[in-house]
Parts: sequence; C-alpha cells; structure tokens
Amino acid sequence: MITLGKKPEKEDIAYILDYLPYGRSDDSRPMYQKKPLAQGVGEKHFVLMEMASKENVAPKSQDKVYIGEGDRPVIDHVKRRITFNELSHGAQMELPSVIEKIVLTNESRFLSFFNDAYPITTRLHMLELLPGIGKKLMWGIIEEKKKGKFASFKDLVERVKGLHAPEKLIAHRVLDELKDETIKYRIFTTPMPPKR
Repeated sequence: MITLGKKPEKEDIAYILDYLPYGRSDDSRPMYQKKPLAQGVGEKHFVLMEMASKENVAPKSQDKVYIGEGDRPVIDHVKRRITFNELSHGAQMELPSVIEKIVLTNESRFLSFFNDAYPITTRLHMLELLPGIGKKLMWGIIEEKKKGKFASFKDLVERVKGLHAPEKLIAHRVLDELKDETIKYRIFTTPMPPKR
C-alpha cells in the first residue's frame, strides 16, 4: 500500500469522473473529427486518465470500468495519462467523492496505512502527512497500534480519541498528491512520468 519510491503497476480498474461526448473543450478540430472521451481515475494508484469508450457506449460518472488486458466492455482503450488541471470542471467536482468511494470500497488496503506507517525522517512520521493529523493524534495512533493492529476504520476511530472519518483524511491526502505535481512525499499516488 505505501508507495514511497515504488514503481507503479498498471491500473486494471477505473472510475469514470466525466463523459465528454464531443471530446475536450480545448480541442480545436472540427466537430466531425472529435471523438467522445471519458475521464477517470484508477482504483489502485489514483492515476488520472483519458479513455476512449466503445462505440455507442456512454459511461456515467462514478461507473466502475475494467481497463486491463483482454475484453473491455465499456472502454476501448486508455488514451493518455493526464494531470488534475487537465480534468474537466465536472471531473474535478466528482473526484473527491470518487476517491472516498474507492477508499471505503478497499477499506482493508487503506487501513494498512495506519497499521504499517513508519517514520520518514527523525522529525516526520508518515501519519503526519495526512491533513489533520498532528503529533498528538500520531502518538495516539502509534500507542493504540502497539496494543494490536486496527481491524477496521470503525475500530480505529473507537480506539484513537479525536480521530474522525479516516477515509476523509486519506481522500484529502490523495487529492493533495494529485493536485501538486511537485509534492515531496507520495503515499497513495504515482508521479507523472517526466516529459520527453
């Protein structure tokens, strides 16, 4: 789960953020040359992407679609990876709730962050990278973890006083990592490949 310095695998599942039946608004080609596009986010590494849907298929926001190898019923192919700023306004608005949905759907995967987090430097712990977690909450989580791993988000919230909605903390961190391409520490996302 913790991806500091790891090489990413390809995404197999994506969630649709927006469907653009006439392509991107900044595409200056004539209307008849434009193709429908879907913008989405990967389930594993939160990779933002543009995808070409199959002919006569119009995916809806928050649809979960298969984009891996083999037969893809909704998506024909992934066109390219994009940045947060290249998302349509609608996709940017949809992204926070889709990220939270991914976190809640994969609770055990994200719970492992709280169970396996470690110090990054002598002054900074991974837990402190989550918005809203300072030294007090960090120590509360570490002390409770010594008594036994957390079994669920509910268990985590019940055992650590002052901690509320861990899925929202993770979703905020993912959003921060997607918005800031120069962020120093990435826990849940992978950086854009360098431009050639």
